[in-house]
Amino acid sequence: MDEGNTLVNALIGAVVSTVAGFFLPFAPLFGGALAGYFQGGTRSDGLRVGAISGAIALLPSLALGFLVLSVFGFIALGSGEAAGLAIGGIILLFLFVFAVLYFVGLSALGGWIGNYVKYDTDIDV
Repeated sequence: MDEGNTLVNALIGAVVSTVAGFFLPFAPLFGGALAGYFQGGTRSDGLRVGAISGAIALLPSLALGFLVLSVFGFIALGSGEAAGLAIGGIILLFLFVFAVLYFVGLSALGGWIGNYVKYDTDIDV
């Protein structure tokens, strides 16, 4: 592919992560690995392109999550419970942190693994 072009490789990894996410658990790991494999360079280059890929793949999930949770938030506002809104905000914060760790963390790990596979194994993609 386009070795060294970080944005193109990150976009390829993000598309793989997003599409494969409908079928495979831990899909960001696969998308990050593909991006890291295509990126080449050092292990830190693989980590960087994997993390960027995960951040890009996180955006559609955040948009979908915002859409779904805004409907539930609208319902919660109708109930008039301030404590429910506070607990919902805390849960939303934990969900956001989990999503960032899941997408960006797994993609960065995948980027490292993809770089490792490219230079230290006999596997050719």
